[in-house]
This record gives sequence, structure tokens and C-alpha cells, in this order.
Amino acid sequence: DGDVQISGESNDLRWFEEVSVLPPDAGVNIPRMFEKWKKRTILYDIKNREIEMLWRWIKTVILLPLNVLVIVPLLILYFSDFHWKTQNILYLIIGTFLMIVGLFLAGWTMRLFVEIGKGTAAPWDPPKKLVVAGPYCYVRNPMITSVLIMLIAESLLFCSWHIFAWFIVFFLGNTVYFPFFEEKDLEKRFGNDYLQYKCNVPRWIPRLNAWKQR
Repeated sequence: DGDVQISGESNDLRWFEEVSVLPPDAGVNIPRMFEKWKKRTILYDIKNREIEMLWRWIKTVILLPLNVLVIVPLLILYFSDFHWKTQNILYLIIGTFLMIVGLFLAGWTMRLFVEIGKGTAAPWDPPKKLVVAGPYCYVRNPMITSVLIMLIAESLLFCSWHIFAWFIVFFLGNTVYFPFFEEKDLEKRFGNDYLQYKCNVPRWIPRLNAWKQR
């Protein structure tokens, strides 16, 4: 990366300047100093990459899941004149369970995007590598599945048919978006690897057994 290279060059110059002013009899172990400098530079670059990736994901979460799972449902509850009341205990249990499952699945998929894909779920910052691991071996869109699960959980927890209607709208929107836009882009970027994956792994309904890329 350009940033890393510039950082290395500036550290190079500073290190040689420090060594050049030392007296000849200073007894400095230059190879050891160089190794220390090299390790420090590598750790600094890794930390910078981690901070950059974290910021990229923060922007993605703010612009996508936050709107779908928080802003829109809050607006729906507000304009539907929602009033909290004691909910059916069964709805609370199922809703809480589904929310935990959805959060776990979302965290799992985000971790895979970072570790394997080297990108985010946002269309403007997609993964650089095709992710075929974990839940992606069973279904092609586990991240959207996690959001759908959490929307169902919210509709149960708030006992709101309006949020359930939003769940249907969101699902139908993605059912149109993926085949006409997302999948075509993936085919261009990953070629035959994605076509093979697409033929073997369903878009929404998970396989019973994990698919392994050959």
C-alpha cells in the first residue's frame, strides 16, 4: 500500500540519521537495531490497517444495518402510533432467541469478510476475495439472512405487524437487487469461481450440508 511504503521510507531515513550521528566506538549493534526498527514498523503498519478496516466497517454499519434495523423500525413505530404493552411471553422468548441468532450470524459473517474477503459488505467497499467459508458454504447471503432474522425478532418483540411488513419489503427488495446487480458484479469480479459457487449454493434457503469449493 502507498501509505505503508511512505511510512517505511520516512522511518528508514530517520533510523539512518540516528545511526549516522553515533560515534564509531559507541558499541552499537546495528543489525539488532535494524531488526527492532523493522518489527516496530511492521506492528505500526498492522495497527494502521486494523484501524482502517474498523473505520470502514463502522461506516458500513451506520449506513446499512443501522438504517434497516434501527432507524426505519423506529420511524415505523412512531408513525404507527405504537404504545408499549405487556407482550405475549411466547413472542418475547422467540423474539429474543431470534435476535441472539441474528446478531451471532451477523458477527460471524463480518469476521469472515475481514479475515478472508479483506473488505466489507458495502457495495462501495466490497471484499477483494470470494468468501466461501462458515455459513457461506450453506447459503449465499447469510449476512442479509441475519438482518431478516433480526427484523422478524423485532416484529415479535414489539408485536408489530408494521415491522413485519417492513421485513417483507426489505426481503423483496433484496430478491430483486441480488440477481440483477449484486450477483452480476460478483460474476465480473470472481468469474468461474463465483459461477461454480452460485450453481451449488442457494441464495436464500440453506443447503443441508456444507459445499466445498474444488
